[in-house]
Amino acid sequence: MSKTALILFAHGARDPEWAEPMRRLRTTLREQAPGMRVELAFLEFLKPELGDCVESLVGEGFRRVVVLPMFIARGGHLKRDLPLLLEELQQRHPQTRFELAGAIGEAESVLQAMARHALDLLATG
Repeated sequence: MSKTALILFAHGARDPEWAEPMRRLRTTLREQAPGMRVELAFLEFLKPELGDCVESLVGEGFRRVVVLPMFIARGGHLKRDLPLLLEELQQRHPQTRFELAGAIGEAESVLQAMARHALDLLATG
């Protein structure tokens, strides 16, 4: 069985505090699944970038890398930029399987959680 890693992939921002929710999610995942390797990578502005994160994981022997976009929906970055990045990484590391998950915000369970949160806001006001 090949070693698997999960990369939470976010856009990034000039303000490093912007990434705090993704860092909290990474921590939560590591706590709930201590045997799972979970990393955080960014498209721009913040480090590590996706390529650097992948290089580190491949160097440690991971042969399956699942990339979970921390985006509300699929826009240009997920339709064009990320597939190109993953294609380049796949060519550089043919022994590694890269899997691109859908945008987290498009998952039904996430949509339902956002709806519950919105309704909770109304109920407490």
